[in-house]
Amino acid sequence: MTATGPTHEPTTAGTGLATSSPDTGPGATPLLEVRGLVVEYGRGHEASRAVDDVSFSIPRGGSLAVVGESGSGKSTIARALVRLVRPTGGSMVFDGHDLTTLSERRLRPLRHRIQMVFQDPYGSLDPHQCARDIVAEPIAARGERSRRVRERRAAELLDQVGLPQSALQRKPHEFSGGQRQRIGIARALASEPDLLVLDEATSALDVSVQAQVLDILAELRREKGLTYLFISHNLGVVRVVSDEVLVLRAGRVVEQGPTAGVLQQPREDYTRRLRRSALEPALMSGRKPRDVVRHIAAARAAETAAAQAAEAQGVAS
Repeated sequence: MTATGPTHEPTTAGTGLATSSPDTGPGATPLLEVRGLVVEYGRGHEASRAVDDVSFSIPRGGSLAVVGESGSGKSTIARALVRLVRPTGGSMVFDGHDLTTLSERRLRPLRHRIQMVFQDPYGSLDPHQCARDIVAEPIAARGERSRRVRERRAAELLDQVGLPQSALQRKPHEFSGGQRQRIGIARALASEPDLLVLDEATSALDVSVQAQVLDILAELRREKGLTYLFISHNLGVVRVVSDEVLVLRAGRVVEQGPTAGVLQQPREDYTRRLRRSALEPALMSGRKPRDVVRHIAAARAAETAAAQAAEAQGVAS
């Protein structure tokens, strides 16, 4: 991945979702390549530049996290990628197609390949539909005419994200926040995407439910080879989910590189201040849910093993 900002040399990534393979390493063909992205709101003298000359790429099967304080432009990048807002300048090339120049008619066949999971699961779900119908709707949009096939596939997807058969006929208000987010993930998967854009998809959840959702996403990445773009302000989550991280400030790239390197040894003062101020599960006081403790312990063990391996290689050479 490249960016218009300082970078770190490649280092060993963390655990969980950050599980690189040969297909996601250096030289891998990008599934998504963003160059010089600019997004402005308003016109003329009143125009406000929310994203300013941002560049990055994500290889197929890779995972990139975009972090920054509120108002830094993170969510605007996510909305631009799914064309909820139109970029003012730059390019967004997805599997050879420049999304910034396509008409709506030419973009429509690609939409199912880029799906978004929103921060507010309740606000993004139709309150009048049951869970099965919410998930079956994208299947119908892709041309499946058989109701029986649609409902069977929807049930399989809901089971895949850990919801029981008893959930099929229930409506969004009957679920917890974590369960609604699972429905949102199942709905996104119903379109059979290649790229999932997750805009603060775990920020509204308590830390124990966060861990469960992250486990589901990790398993889906292993099984389906999905590519992820995470938008988050929680560096504890970022440490677990991403191969690389991009730090934004006021719409511009401040720093980018392998997650472990950026979070452990940030080069920019803004990144250091962001790390100090971020609400990380590892820094929470008091008792922590066991799932979160397990994730923290796994991440620390992986970092220690990587450091020991690097030291051993240095001694051997």
